[in-house]
Amino acid sequence: MEIDYLALSPELTVAATLVGVLALDLAVPRRLKFLTAVVAIVGVSFAALPLVVMAVRGFDRVLFSGSFVVDDFALVLKGLFIVGAYLVLLMSVSYIEGDRYYQGEYYFLILSSLLGSLVMASARDLIVLFVGLELVTGPLFLLTGWRKGDVKSNESSLKFFIIGVLSTAILLYGMSMLYGLTGSVVFVDIAAAAPSLVREPAFVLATLFCFIGFGFKVSAVPFHFWAPDTYEGAPTPVTAYLSVNSAASGFVGLLVLAYLALPGAAQIWAPAIWVLSALSMTVGNLSALRQSNIVRLLAYSSIAQAGFMLVPFAAAAVAGTDLGEAFSATVVYLVIYALMNLGAFAVVIAAMKKTGTGDLDGWAGLGSYDSRLGVMASVFFLSLAGLPPLAGWFAKFVMFRSVIVAGGVTTVVLAVIAAVNAVIAFYYYARVVKAVWFDPAPAVVIGDRHAKTSGSLVLAMTIAVVVTLIVGVFPQLSAVFGEATRVVVAGG
Repeated sequence: MEIDYLALSPELTVAATLVGVLALDLAVPRRLKFLTAVVAIVGVSFAALPLVVMAVRGFDRVLFSGSFVVDDFALVLKGLFIVGAYLVLLMSVSYIEGDRYYQGEYYFLILSSLLGSLVMASARDLIVLFVGLELVTGPLFLLTGWRKGDVKSNESSLKFFIIGVLSTAILLYGMSMLYGLTGSVVFVDIAAAAPSLVREPAFVLATLFCFIGFGFKVSAVPFHFWAPDTYEGAPTPVTAYLSVNSAASGFVGLLVLAYLALPGAAQIWAPAIWVLSALSMTVGNLSALRQSNIVRLLAYSSIAQAGFMLVPFAAAAVAGTDLGEAFSATVVYLVIYALMNLGAFAVVIAAMKKTGTGDLDGWAGLGSYDSRLGVMASVFFLSLAGLPPLAGWFAKFVMFRSVIVAGGVTTVVLAVIAAVNAVIAFYYYARVVKAVWFDPAPAVVIGDRHAKTSGSLVLAMTIAVVVTLIVGVFPQLSAVFGEATRVVVAGG
């Protein structure tokens, strides 16, 4: 069996980096533990290089009898995972710099989860998909409880672990039933067998179990109840990783199952996705309105955003129209959301250091004593709201365009629900901007208004804000990703 090492080079680079981080952590004294962060950041940077080479070459490889594929879809998602992990690592440097005992383990676990994400992007059978997903979530059980002396952190880890194990059991049960009914774990073979099985009760149950399992992973309503407490209790960089790379991995699973393995069973999963989308948007946004803590607000925001990303899924499948348009719309939305949400969490880390709190009231007047941070907060939160010319407007645009292309009464109803929720979301995102610029600063600040933001955190925010502005003004740059993935679905 011939192995294409260029196709596997991102995974091999990350694997070598995490081994290097672990070895370095064992070898250096405590005062030099920061070198593990340097090695992790450099290694992730090098992992992006082969992606650029493959993208320029128009790379398309099928490995391991069709179980592992490197195509345009895989390249786009791997690029997203690597950029997301890179920004999270930059955000982590100053956040855990005082934790010299466990820095090596922290970066080792982040890199291990990243490796699982990269594997998932190329997975084209159930076994590879499941192994990749477990490699993503396993390290996160430990990372969410990283603040060992914090009761909230311990609670968040326990809740995440229990729900994660439950969702994994449901997902694995569904996958095993799919294998038993179709006789194969490869997506192409499952797609060929699915149309003749759609009336079988066992096949219906297997399909729904798979989608329920991934519904937990993306924190779609009603499988969202673990997210707010977990997001609040986990270290903020870990929360950022959970909301972007971990959630994106769940969406990868949904995308490949729906569009590559079970397109012929859309009549089973489409109504379920329609309900999940409507509930996630509505419950997420209404719950966010009541939040006074920024991290919990972003947690419910992530639930609502998951609902928006599910809209193209439901619209095309319910209407029975082109799945390629919906697939590309979801990928574009996912890429844009990841960058602006990571930027928002970077602002949260910097602002909490200056204000000493994560509560919205404590952010009052932030722009008056740190205008740079105030501007960045405005850019990211207004972009999440979908305000032009920031990148978020184009994410909303491709989502609504996919609904229009799909047509049909049920899709129009879903579009109306999405439009109402977009207005609701604007209100609570604007509340943050209002507090930063228009509310008077409190007389006593718990934090240090003059605290300097670390260079790595400034770099993370700068990268995110530049990309958010460029994509908002030149949306065709992100549309390229959607067009590439549309071809994958059309040919898949």
